[in-house]
Amino acid sequence: MRTKLFPRALGLAALVGLTACESLTGPGAARKPLTALPRELSAAERSVISASNRFAFGLLREVDRADTASNVFISPLSASMALGMTLNGARGATRDEMRTTLGFGTTPMDEVNASYRSLIDLLRGLDRGVEMRIGNSIWARQGYPFEEAFFQTGRKYFDAEVSTLDFGAPSAPATINAWVDRSTNGKIKTIVTSIPGNVVMYLINAIYFKGAWTEPFDPRMTRQAPFTRADGTRQQVRMMNRKAPVRHLSGPDFQAVDLPYGRGAFSMTVVLPAQGTDLDALVARLDAERWQEWTGKFTEGEMDVYLPRFRIEYEKALNSSLQALGMVTPFGAGADFTGLSPRGLGLHISEVKQKTFVEVNEEGTEAAAATSVSIVESLGPTFRADRPFLVVIRERLSGTILFMGKIGAPPAS
Repeated sequence: MRTKLFPRALGLAALVGLTACESLTGPGAARKPLTALPRELSAAERSVISASNRFAFGLLREVDRADTASNVFISPLSASMALGMTLNGARGATRDEMRTTLGFGTTPMDEVNASYRSLIDLLRGLDRGVEMRIGNSIWARQGYPFEEAFFQTGRKYFDAEVSTLDFGAPSAPATINAWVDRSTNGKIKTIVTSIPGNVVMYLINAIYFKGAWTEPFDPRMTRQAPFTRADGTRQQVRMMNRKAPVRHLSGPDFQAVDLPYGRGAFSMTVVLPAQGTDLDALVARLDAERWQEWTGKFTEGEMDVYLPRFRIEYEKALNSSLQALGMVTPFGAGADFTGLSPRGLGLHISEVKQKTFVEVNEEGTEAAAATSVSIVESLGPTFRADRPFLVVIRERLSGTILFMGKIGAPPAS
């Protein structure tokens, strides 16, 4: 179940705001700001960041279009890493669609993998004023034939923990969920509820972020204040307030502020549509190119910033959104995962599921995400009469029809 807890107007801000440029040690005003990366980004790192950002806005756009909830909060990076691991098992059109959807185009797989490895290493240790964890794991059904090279690639490039598990054991879901719980610092407790008999593998990414504002909000300034929802109705929120120099930007249809954490490598960018501008419309036309243009134009000046405290837990199956972005073949019986298993022509992705958590208060932000990719063995052709159907009782040899009927709401027998 999805829990809808905070105003949708902040969903975009929370998604795109945790953008990078060093475990949480308190307010960072006294620490020397980070004004540059410790080294120049490699071509591989630039490639995966660019690809990840293109994928991010496409995924947000499709999730926002499909979800009528007031609040949407996703981690494109978590989805990208879980699917990036899976990509190494795909071949043919399956690989091509996945690689294109993730933003890599025709980039060779060795470069794709190297870019993920570099980005994981960069983000984990960049700002000591921020706690940033990235974990990957592969859970394989005991006794099923897999390609060892697939596991080796996961370990080498994604730092993945690889475990073989008896999926039929009652304890199997708890074992997987314990890893997710640890990897997200207890913020996401479960990603697997039960394991269907045809699941042969789970590929899971977990991200945990905790950062204190460089300039914290004073709790004494927090007040009850009205918040106007998209439908025009109002609710009361705990509105934080801070007047200080801040990086900001204004456009004809929006305002934005950039609130840094720690020594300034990570920040939350909050984008507020202008009065009369629909947030969904703004999201629909926002892409990586426009975002890059915006972030290059921020200037610093004193501003009175009001931001609600909020806490959200969100859950979403990403299948339809990924299919809308062009990743269709991997979900069907025609998928080719022969790089994962010699039985790969009988495997496909059944679900890409993501759970997220975020809490924003006067001290800073805590956020977590877990994304699971379920790989299942394709079953034979199925006939499932789970919608209205026609019945005909007949004598086959003469062709005589004895009874006919339409069953639209079967009564209990």
